[in-house]
Amino acid sequence: MNNKKLLVLCAAFVMTFGGTAMANEIYKWVDEQGNVHYGDRPTASNQAEVVALTYRRTDSGSVQKRVAAQGEAEAAREEKRAERAEQKQAAEAEAAEAEAKQQRCETYRARLETFVQSRRLYREDEQGERVYLDETQTNAARQRVEELIAENCN
Repeated sequence: MNNKKLLVLCAAFVMTFGGTAMANEIYKWVDEQGNVHYGDRPTASNQAEVVALTYRRTDSGSVQKRVAAQGEAEAAREEKRAERAEQKQAAEAEAAEAEAKQQRCETYRARLETFVQSRRLYREDEQGERVYLDETQTNAARQRVEELIAENCN
């Protein structure tokens, strides 16, 4: 409640004395060194001239238009910023996918090289023992790796 009273009192003070501050005259004078000075009181030498001030009221419509235009410009900037962030994220995801694809390609090529250089291939069964592949199984595995290389390598 005290804040409201204080606010009303401040508003009344500004409205009462705010106009008188603007109604004061502005004086202009030149000192001995040729420097121009401005002040709200004339100099003691009385060589100051009164500067005519003109006041223009602000058009609230133009202010509202300018504020709306600033809001629209900020919204457009934010939209572009979000779009750039989305594009950057998509590019990073694409680069990560390309890196993963390249890694898979290298793995498949190494596996094919193992197939070519090895005499006998094996896999481990559930008990962890080696089970050697016969020729048809080896050819099928080699063919599958070649298909994976064709899919993942350019």
